[in-house]
This record gives sequence, C-alpha cells and structure tokens, in this order.
Amino acid sequence: MRYVDVGGARVSVIGLGAWQFGSREWGYGDAYAQGEAARILQRALDLGVNLIDTAEMYAFGRSERIVGRAIAGRRDEVFLATKLFPVLPLAPIVEWRGRSSAGRLGTGTIDLYQLHQPNPLIPLATQMDGMRRLVAAGIVRHVGVSNFSLARWQAAEAAYAGPVLSNQVRFSLVDRRPLQDLVSWAAGHGRLMIAYSPLGQGLLSGRYDATNAPRRGVRAMNPLFLPENLARAQEVLGALRDIARAHDATPAQVALAWVTRWPHVVAIPGASSVEQVQQNAAAADLELSDDEHTRLTAEAEHFRPIQGRAALAELLRRRFRS
Repeated sequence: MRYVDVGGARVSVIGLGAWQFGSREWGYGDAYAQGEAARILQRALDLGVNLIDTAEMYAFGRSERIVGRAIAGRRDEVFLATKLFPVLPLAPIVEWRGRSSAGRLGTGTIDLYQLHQPNPLIPLATQMDGMRRLVAAGIVRHVGVSNFSLARWQAAEAAYAGPVLSNQVRFSLVDRRPLQDLVSWAAGHGRLMIAYSPLGQGLLSGRYDATNAPRRGVRAMNPLFLPENLARAQEVLGALRDIARAHDATPAQVALAWVTRWPHVVAIPGASSVEQVQQNAAAADLELSDDEHTRLTAEAEHFRPIQGRAALAELLRRRFRS
C-alpha cells in the first residue's frame, strides 16, 4: 500500500468509502450491513487501507455505527473520516453533531471531520468556529470540506485561520473537473484531495454497456448510466481494458491508478464484497507509465455525456415508463 503524508496525517492512497454500509438506496440488504460490511472493513485494514470515510447522513447514522463496531480493537490502524451534513451548521450545532458522530463511531477522536456540502446561508466563520471548538476539545484532529470549489475552500481556510486539510470531491476519468484547479492547488499547498466515485459509481469497471444498464438503486438514477452515455464511454473503457491487459489487472484497478497518480490525491471507492476491496487495494501498487496515463486522459477528454436537462428528462422518462 502507498501512503500520502500531508499536514501531519498519513493516509492510504486507496481508502474505503462507507456510503453503502446500511444504506437502502444501494440495495445490498440487511445481510450485507450486518455481516459483509464488517468483513470488508476488516480485510481493508489487513491490506493496509487506513482511510475509512463515512458520514452522519449515510443511512441516518447507521453507517457510522457499522464502521465503529468493525474497527473496535483496531482503532489505531484507522485514519477515520466522517462528515457533517450542514443543516443549520451554527457553531454549537457543529460541535454537538461532531460529538454525536464520535459517539456513533465509538471513538474519542475523529481524525478528519468534514463539512459534507457548502451552506451559503450560514457564514463560514460560524461553521468553522464549531470546528475549532471540536479541535480544541480533542474530538477532531483535522478539519476538511467536501464538494467545495477552490474559492470556497480557500475561504474556509481563512475563516478557520489554519489549514483545512482536505477537500472531498467527485473525481474520476468521467468527471475531471478537479483538474481545472483543485488538484494543482492541493499539491502546491500541502493539502489533500479525496476522490469519491473514483470509478464513476462502477461505470469504469466495464461491467455495464448500452445493452446492460443498471435498472435499480443509485446507479439507475445516475445520468452516466443512460444507454447513450454508456455507448459514448466505450472509447474510455476500451483504453482501460487495453492497459489492464498489459498489467494483468482489471479496468477498475487501472481507473483507480489513474486517479491516484495525481499528486496528493487519494481515492475512496466503495466495495460490495471482500474480493472487491482486495482488488481495490491492489490498485495502489499498479504503476501506469506516462504514456498510459496520457492516453487515458486524452480518451476521457473525448467523452461527452448527455447531462443537464436533457439527461434529467431522459431519466424521468425511463423511471415513469418502468
């Protein structure tokens, strides 16, 4: 396993996202939540994965509880991250909810506490005052944000009067917006980029195509999985398959290697099985050549998915037709 050392934190380049732990929208069921989720997490730790990311809003706290039970006895092996959903994030509420998350996680300290989304109605100074209180009380070690633009990330640092360690954003071969400014700024200023949906919610695994689109769950409402978008993604998927064959790897592993090759970027794919978390962890040791990385980037730039109103209209049409 490779690690990124930043701001006094040591974080595995492949982490584990825990949105699916206990969340009904993924359709994995209670047996997964009550058994397989813990086995996945334990195996991740065995493989050197230390970044475990959850949030209070994932299954209304159930994900945090599942993670907390699974890491009991192995807390020192985990860089534990969770997120505050910013509904009325006044300073005392931020502090109270941080303490509540720590309780559900069964720990005295959260390694990384993140604002899950921007809240433009509450001043960042107020939100960051709550974060400062948690850090001063020893409940939180590092402060982070999620889904922030660069300007808002910088504003959060100014309001906090110190480093905001990380920004967790959607980043993959099929969503490269962080390359516009976030990735280079993080690398140049000793900050961390945490890529969620680094496999495009499974699109980059190569499991789906225009004749085999997901029919239910979270993916069924993701415009990336519209048949036309799946057809348009075939050039990217073809490049992934070619490079995967050259490395005796899978397309998903190559896609993760592409993301984590950027400096100060780590990825938090989810996992539906122990086998999948093992494959994800192995991607940390897959070294792409400059030519391979350049080819993937170029193919991804040619991918132009249907999005916006047109995508929403098609999703709704398919939803109500079924």
